[in-house]
Amino acid sequence: MKTKSLDDLFQDMLKDIYYAERKILKALPKMARGAQSPELRAAFEKHREQTEMQIERLQQVFELIGKPARGKTCPAIEGIIEEGEEVLEEFAGSEAIDAGLIAAAQAVEHYEIARYGTMCRWAELIGQKQAAKLLKETLAEEEATDAGLTKIAEGSANQAAVKAA
Repeated sequence: MKTKSLDDLFQDMLKDIYYAERKILKALPKMARGAQSPELRAAFEKHREQTEMQIERLQQVFELIGKPARGKTCPAIEGIIEEGEEVLEEFAGSEAIDAGLIAAAQAVEHYEIARYGTMCRWAELIGQKQAAKLLKETLAEEEATDAGLTKIAEGSANQAAVKAA
């Protein structure tokens, strides 16, 4: 049996995040429709556009390593998205919906930040400098999205949820 390497691990995680990004792309329009605040709706719509570009970057990384762009089922993202769907169902029409959607979206962002941060470093270690550059670009977007969501939460969404109580 062949010993698995960091390169193998990198490829495995690349498949995982590719699957995750495609699932996220499908979930974002639902989240945008469920948001009450125009600011949050716009943030979700902007991130949907970014996610499309992130998927394209991942496809470029697959090309760089000479592998077909294929996803691998990611139970973690499935669970995180399921939690977001529960928020949409259970808090629809509530003043707390935006706070709940932000929490769900930040769970996604934190997962992605963890994955992209690791993959950037691994890409450097296995000599995939161009892949690392592409992954760092996505990592910066994910971090900016997370910060933007925090700003919306602290600026209005959390207070609206408190007032509703």
